[in-house]
Amino acid sequence: MARPPNEPVASAPWYWLWLPVAGYLALIFTLSAQPFLRPPVSFPNVDKVCHFLEYGVLGMLLARALRRAARLPLAAGLAVLALVLASIVGAADERFQATVPGRESSALDWAADVAGAALGSIAYALASRRGAGTSS
Repeated sequence: MARPPNEPVASAPWYWLWLPVAGYLALIFTLSAQPFLRPPVSFPNVDKVCHFLEYGVLGMLLARALRRAARLPLAAGLAVLALVLASIVGAADERFQATVPGRESSALDWAADVAGAALGSIAYALASRRGAGTSS
C-alpha cells in the first residue's frame, strides 16, 4: 500500500543516512588536497564538468539523508535545503583549493558545483516522489 503524499518517510539509523555523505565529503576534500590534480581526460571546460558531476552526487546524497533524517515530505523544500548545504560545501572547497599548490579557486567552479548540486537534489526529490506514488 502506498503511503499518503504528505506522510514523512520512516527514519533510518543516522549512520545509514549520514555516513555516505561524510564519506563523500572526505573524498571531495581529499581530491581537493591533491596538488596539481588534473582530470584524466582533456577537453574544453572538463574541470567544470567534473565539478558538476561531483556535486551532483553530493546533492543526491544530501537530499537522501535530509529526506529521511528530517522527515521532509516536500520535494521543493528538500531540494532547496540540500542545495544550500552543497553550496556552502562548494564554497568551502573552493576556498580550501586556493591554499593547495597547483590548484585554483574559481567562482565558475563554484557555479558548476551549485548547478550540479541543484540537478542532483532535484532529481532525487522528484524520483523519491514518484517512488512514493505521488504525482508531480
